[in-house]
Amino acid sequence: MEYGYCRVSTNGQFAHGSSLQAQEEAVTKAGAKKIYKDVYTGTSKDRPNFQELLNVLSQGDTLIVTKLDRFARSTIEGTKIIKELFEKGVTVKILNLGTIENTPNGRLIFNIFMSFAEFERDMIMERTQEGKAIAKQRPDYKEGRPKKFKKAQIHHALDLLETHSYKQVEELTGISASTLTRAKRKRKQEINKYN
Repeated sequence: MEYGYCRVSTNGQFAHGSSLQAQEEAVTKAGAKKIYKDVYTGTSKDRPNFQELLNVLSQGDTLIVTKLDRFARSTIEGTKIIKELFEKGVTVKILNLGTIENTPNGRLIFNIFMSFAEFERDMIMERTQEGKAIAKQRPDYKEGRPKKFKKAQIHHALDLLETHSYKQVEELTGISASTLTRAKRKRKQEINKYN
């Protein structure tokens, strides 16, 4: 039987559906009758549906995956999985590479491509870290997401809390009760720090 495996790296990709949907369409078009899906980071080894699929696969089955990085993210992991599948007599099709052959040449080519995929992932991570380090050197750099409200707006909302409920202030200012609670706690800590 032909099985497909699809994985997205983030819940954001899952919610948008584009990446997962595109993978599902591709493996279905390639002949997959049953598809297993995971929504986990690629560096996480916790892929329960992939593990279930590996347990289901048997002699004569075919595993179809769109790209190598959906199959495994490290050369060691990929080599271990492909060896287990070949020992079971499972055919592995990576759509952007073709069928991986259980021959010395096929395994060599697979390992070379896995090494390049891992190298690419490592380079992306390194560039991301370098970009963050450069950004942190700028005087206007701020860690985390941008503030939605200015300090003056928060102070005004906190002043309104003296005569209004959290719900009323939220309706008047658009600042959520949880943000107001955090700001109130922070203001109280600042006052206590100077007293």
